[in-house]
Amino acid sequence: MKYRIKHSTTYQYADFVSLCQNQARLTPKTNQGQVCHNSRIEIFPPVSYLRHFQDYFDNTVTVFEIATQHRELTVTMTSEVELLAKPNIDFSLVDMPWESVRDLLAEPNSSELLQSAEFVIPSQFTVIDEGIKAYALISFCPGANLISACEDLMARIFHEFQYDPGFTTISTPLSVVFAQKKGVCQDFAHFALACLRSIGLAGRYVSGYIETLPPEGEEKLEGADATHAWFSVFLPGVGWIDFDPTNNVLPNDQHISLAFGRDFSDVTPLKGVVFGGGSQLLDVAVDMIRLE
Repeated sequence: MKYRIKHSTTYQYADFVSLCQNQARLTPKTNQGQVCHNSRIEIFPPVSYLRHFQDYFDNTVTVFEIATQHRELTVTMTSEVELLAKPNIDFSLVDMPWESVRDLLAEPNSSELLQSAEFVIPSQFTVIDEGIKAYALISFCPGANLISACEDLMARIFHEFQYDPGFTTISTPLSVVFAQKKGVCQDFAHFALACLRSIGLAGRYVSGYIETLPPEGEEKLEGADATHAWFSVFLPGVGWIDFDPTNNVLPNDQHISLAFGRDFSDVTPLKGVVFGGGSQLLDVAVDMIRLE
């Protein structure tokens, strides 16, 4: 399956910006599950400096600077991505209790385990408390298969939490999301990660895209697709397995990975510093179009 993705971000400022410096993580990953065949970034006003590098988590970062006065900034990334057929793994046959994985991560004896163990550590947006740990242990009962327990946790979040795009912002504490059982995909991914890390398991945050399909008989609206977030859990000998608690599915042929990290702070699509500008309005539009 191939997709063309157009991700446009526009900032409108109340006053002139004299200088801005930004980092964009908008280039889709190339990994075992997908190939980014090409990507092109368009920035207006024209940049005075631009370069690319790979960050600590091997995400592609585009750094740019605009040194001319402007009251509007538009950043558009257009990419073509092919989703590859994933190995047909029967997870019911991977009989590894979650405690065994926890113990291996606690004393890593290989480079794979050592690299994964850092995703056990709580991060800025995955603060842990006893309530979150107790919630996790309902799914991760003694001797439970790791994957089965993750599927149960994913399903519980899907059924027990309400998707409410007006309830949270990036600064809303996870404790509030948990108490009110409301939030968006970003919150649900952070909550799942906090659950995993509270019991010594490795979980990472995944940013990306999910294709949205219009109701039968209706045309797809331009810009109607969306950025998305989900989580992965590390299974020794297999690797990272994705779970989408917002939709209660294991991501397959409608999810495209953009970046990995400990939480949202590591994978923010666009962030930077502006001099001047005053208040601002933000608009984001995403189109995810099937090519075949």
